[in-house]
Amino acid sequence: MFSKVKNTFGGRLRFLISGGAPLPVEIAEFFHACDILILEGYGLTESSAASCINSPDEFIFGTVGKPIPGVDVKIADDGEILLHGRGIMKGYYNRDEATAEALADDGWLHTGDIGVILDSGHVKITDRKKELIVTAGGKNIAPAHFQNLLKARSLFVSQVLMHGDRRNFCVALVTINEDTVGKWARTNDISFKNYADLAAKEEVKSLIMNDVESINRELPQYETVKMIHLCNEDWTVENGFLTPSFKVKRRVVETAHQAALDSFYKGTVQEI
Repeated sequence: MFSKVKNTFGGRLRFLISGGAPLPVEIAEFFHACDILILEGYGLTESSAASCINSPDEFIFGTVGKPIPGVDVKIADDGEILLHGRGIMKGYYNRDEATAEALADDGWLHTGDIGVILDSGHVKITDRKKELIVTAGGKNIAPAHFQNLLKARSLFVSQVLMHGDRRNFCVALVTINEDTVGKWARTNDISFKNYADLAAKEEVKSLIMNDVESINRELPQYETVKMIHLCNEDWTVENGFLTPSFKVKRRVVETAHQAALDSFYKGTVQEI
């Protein structure tokens, strides 16, 4: 079976390069089992694209590799990844305020990404700085970790957004994969009219929650998701919930589903 996957690419493929969005470890491992090596890299427009890359001889799944020659990387006190080198921009055109925010006086670029540098020198990105959740108990949570795990492991999930900033526990907004959930529903004699009707079924919510609870068992208590809300439509570029590069617009999604989110915390301490 694995050889058939590789032969689909012509049979002589040496490796693939992945960038632009996080590559789930499970996907990298699956393709590696098919003798297809995916090397994840990282960079910004402001750093002349590539800044870090895994190599065929030194790769660690779940990381974006080591800095390329001429690039220095360090981690700020708040966990933000900083870049320095000749490829770093001089500034944004006619945007002095934005330039001052992104570039330190000594030329280090603030990427807005949170991460760590492993002992091996490989850089691991854990989240976007602006998306970090700080709970009412003061715990810092990188929501991308849970989100990526659920999307990678569940056949029934399309998109997921973890919520819990200034709250005393975390919940999640989820959109279903209509094809796989629809097939499961028909197999189990559950009738439905459309996407919204399918997402409203309690049986479907329990199905998704089983996958959530499976992941919860691997996480610290404060990072677990206690409840989920299944949205009545998937998030797409066309309906305004995704960017053109298919990233979830967190604030847009949270605003659209504010009532559902607030209902989870009714009768509890909601904010600090």
